[in-house]
Amino acid sequence: MSGANASRRFFVATDEEIKRGRTTDIYFERAEQILREKGLDDIRVAAEVTTGDLPDDWQWALTCGQVEVVKLFEGVPVDIDGMTEGTVFRSRDVFGTRVPVMNLSGRYVDFARFETPGLGLICQASGIATRAARVKRSAGSRLVLDFGARRMHPVLSPLIGRCAYIGGVDGVSSVLAAEMLDVEPSGTMPHALIVVFGDQVKAWKAFDEVVPTSVQRVVLVDTYEDEKKESIMAAEALGNRLWGVRIDTPRSRRGDLIEIVREVRWELDIRGFKHVRIIVSGGLNDEAVAMLAQAGVDGFGVGTWISNSPTVDFALDIVEVEGKPSAKKGKLGGRKQVWRCENCMVDVVRPASEPSPSCPKCGGNTEPLLRPLVRAGQIVGDLPELAEIRRYVQKQLEGLE
Repeated sequence: MSGANASRRFFVATDEEIKRGRTTDIYFERAEQILREKGLDDIRVAAEVTTGDLPDDWQWALTCGQVEVVKLFEGVPVDIDGMTEGTVFRSRDVFGTRVPVMNLSGRYVDFARFETPGLGLICQASGIATRAARVKRSAGSRLVLDFGARRMHPVLSPLIGRCAYIGGVDGVSSVLAAEMLDVEPSGTMPHALIVVFGDQVKAWKAFDEVVPTSVQRVVLVDTYEDEKKESIMAAEALGNRLWGVRIDTPRSRRGDLIEIVREVRWELDIRGFKHVRIIVSGGLNDEAVAMLAQAGVDGFGVGTWISNSPTVDFALDIVEVEGKPSAKKGKLGGRKQVWRCENCMVDVVRPASEPSPSCPKCGGNTEPLLRPLVRAGQIVGDLPELAEIRRYVQKQLEGLE
C-alpha cells in the first residue's frame, strides 16, 4: 500500500482526517476553490439540516450525533444552533413544513467541506438511536440489551453502543462501548463455550465457578437439546444461583417461539423455578419484542436490527445568502426556528425573526428547540451528560401518543 494507506491497519479515517474535512465529497473542495479564485470567498450564507421523510414510515425519530457535530466544527468560524441531543422530532411540523434540526451560518468556503462528515455524524446515529428507542418502547419495563456490534465494522462499536444507550437500551455487549459509556458490559456465554466443553451442564457449571458473582448467571439453553429440556437442566444444575435462561435459536429452527417461551415458563414454574427469567435474542425487531413481551419474556438481546438501522436522510441546504432568503426548489428560504408545545408535543416552524407562536392544537405556550451550540467556532451550548440525555429521551417518549 502507498500514500494515505501506507500506515493503516484498517480502512478508517483518523480523528485528524475527519477534523480537516478529508472525508468530504470532492465537489465541495472544488466549490471552495472556485469561490476563492472568483473572489467570492467572503460570501456568508445560512443553511439548515432537514429531512423530507423518515425511514420505514416512522412518525418520529430521535436526533443523535450533535455532540460529535459540535466537536467537528469546533475551531471552524461558524455559528450553529441545534436541537439538544436526544430530541424527539418529526420530519415535518403540524402544517407540513420541513423541521430543521440544525442551523449553520458563516462563510460558505469555511464550512462547505464539512457537510459530508457533519451529515454522516447525525444521519447514522439518529437511525440507531431511533430503533433502540422503538424496541425499548415495545419492551416496556423489560430488559433490553444491545448485541449489535458484531454486525458492523468494529470501528463503529462505540458509536452503536452510545446511540443505542441514548435510545434507552439497558446495556451493551461491546466491551469498548461499555467502557466509553462507563457502564458494565452485558452478556454471559456464547454457544462456542458449550461446544468446546461438549456438554452444556459442564459449561454452565464452569461459568458459575469462574465468572465473578457480580455477573448474573444467564445460560444458553438451545445448543443441543430442546429449549424446554435444557432450561430444566440448567435450573436443576445451578438452582437459586441461576438468574435466567437465554433462548438464541435461529429463526430457521426455532418454530413458534411464543409457544416455546410459554412451555419454558410453565415447566420452570411448576418445578419451583419461578425466579428464573427468560431472555430471548436473535433476529428480533420491535414488533417481535412487543409480542414476546406479552408472552412473558423478561428480557431481550437485540443486535442487527439496532446496529444496521436505516439512516435518517438529513440534507444540508442553503436558505439565505448575504442576509437574503435564497433556496433551491423544493426548499423554503430564510432562517427558521422550531417551536414546541411541551403540553402536546406539537411543533411549529416559523421564520427566525418571528416571535413564539401559540400552540395550534391546545393554544399553550411554545418553546424554541434550536438553541446556540457554536459561536465563531467556540462551543457555547451545554453538552448534557449521558444520563441526562437518557432521561430527556424517556420523558419525551412518555409524552408521545
